[in-house]
Amino acid sequence: MSEEKTRLHLVPVRQKDAKEFIATWHRHHKPPPGAVFAVGAADQGSTLRAVAMVGRPVARHFDDGQTLEVTRTATDGVRNANSLLYGAAWRAAKALGYTRLITYTQEGETGASLRAAGWTVVAQRRPRPGWNCASRPRTAQGTENVARTLWEAQPVDTT
Repeated sequence: MSEEKTRLHLVPVRQKDAKEFIATWHRHHKPPPGAVFAVGAADQGSTLRAVAMVGRPVARHFDDGQTLEVTRTATDGVRNANSLLYGAAWRAAKALGYTRLITYTQEGETGASLRAAGWTVVAQRRPRPGWNCASRPRTAQGTENVARTLWEAQPVDTT
């Protein structure tokens, strides 16, 4: 018996609703504190099945006013939702005048959704012990000592 394909369409999502969805469905992160925008994927019955939050880059050296970061995506397990959201996030960012969109995957995540949406690997980041130091104490987030891959949506053609 084959799995019935769920048809998804894009829907606007308020930050509050996106954060609630992420808190329920994301595997290893809490919702980000804020975003420039959020977008969702709903099924034909208009049930929200996935969300993406896009905001300013977490890394200061990427926060140049032209770059945004997909800071979180989450799904209830529906197939192909992340690819739909990554593509929509890039189209929306470009429409708002941004020229770069990045995101990260953690070690062990394949990046299949990103590749399907046309994104490319930019860099591999080594695991780091965290950001806590005596001069600037930080609370552990659960992502310490995990290698990451930096991805970028295909750049805007300026020619």
